[in-house]
Amino acid sequence: MQIDPRGPRFAAVLTSLVLAAVLVTGSGALLAAQALVFALGAFAGPKYSPYGRLYLALIRPHLGPPTETEDARPPRFAQAVGLGFAVVGTVGYLSGLTWLGLIATAGALAAAFLNAAFGYCLGCEMYLLLRRAQVRPGVQAG
Repeated sequence: MQIDPRGPRFAAVLTSLVLAAVLVTGSGALLAAQALVFALGAFAGPKYSPYGRLYLALIRPHLGPPTETEDARPPRFAQAVGLGFAVVGTVGYLSGLTWLGLIATAGALAAAFLNAAFGYCLGCEMYLLLRRAQVRPGVQAG
């Protein structure tokens, strides 16, 4: 499936704001809500996550059509990576290991901010590197 690449970048802006709020407030509940957003993006796809729906309803109608589209798989992988960080952070905050919550949230925020500010999707790049590293059937490594 192909998607408008502006949608994930919009989602990264919202994600950055939420994660910054988590760092300021130390709210495990808010991070758990962000984890749910990541889960929907990872398993249903960017168009079906809450931020993707906001983009499609509020932002996209005011823009022209995208000049290019991108494969949805790298952003879905990035959402899955974000989910991992958010789950670890939520466990940290809710169990009293605040340092774990802070570190996991800061890591997720760094990745989201790279995408929001510079259009560099760290999780997408990880996906592409992993795909290139896979050994193809019939091709010997070495």
